[in-house]
Amino acid sequence: MFLDILKSGYNMLLPPGLFILILFLLAWWLRKRERTAAIILLATTFILYACSTDIVSSLLMRSLESRFNPPTALNGDVLIVLGGGATLDTPDVDGRGNLSGSSMNRVVTAVRLYKKTGLPIIMSSGRVFANTGNEGQIAKRVMVSLGVPEDKIYLDDTSRTTTENAVNSKKILEAQHFTHPILVTSAFHMARAVDDFSKVGVAVLPYPCDYKVSMAQPLYLFRFVPTAGGLNNTGVALKEYLGILALMHGLSEALRNA
Repeated sequence: MFLDILKSGYNMLLPPGLFILILFLLAWWLRKRERTAAIILLATTFILYACSTDIVSSLLMRSLESRFNPPTALNGDVLIVLGGGATLDTPDVDGRGNLSGSSMNRVVTAVRLYKKTGLPIIMSSGRVFANTGNEGQIAKRVMVSLGVPEDKIYLDDTSRTTTENAVNSKKILEAQHFTHPILVTSAFHMARAVDDFSKVGVAVLPYPCDYKVSMAQPLYLFRFVPTAGGLNNTGVALKEYLGILALMHGLSEALRNA
């Protein structure tokens, strides 16, 4: 209980808690001078507060992560792994450039599945921004260092979006005559990824990993405290929902034009 109170207290002195506190005090100061502005500011502050709490962000994240479960039977002939971020030139054990947390979790899961099944791996991800690393090339180096033979890795190091992942992976599938791919990506990303692959005519067996929130969601004080982690998880979840809506809109347009 003491630790819960301590963590809750000092997080209110850090962003976004500090900013939320300042905005609330400003709204309180404006309440008699500019009532409409105070109401708008208070509503904005509440939305920011809610989006920054673990109770809200976990609810949004779990709604994505619970859509698929790892299959008990790995009935496939190839693993497809999607990237999730990398640095460009930071030092690593055997080279330069590091995978982000999500990207590393996906790669490690794929390596573990390779050691369990012996299935080849398609690593699909490229360089997204000028100051980010080429995820595919860095991931291949990591996989090789973890014991995956180079000839077991097929590399797509040009994809920058999930749609490009699907299109470029399909080309490799067809060229190598793979027909039953197992898709490895973060649980929060899986729904959008499955839709993207389906849109290009590729049926995948989802193998989610890199879970961000626990299945059990007990209530305690810290879950109602705004944190940077809570705000980040909310942003990630909303990004995925926007992507899913964009795919649905594209499908609707295609149906109308058919």
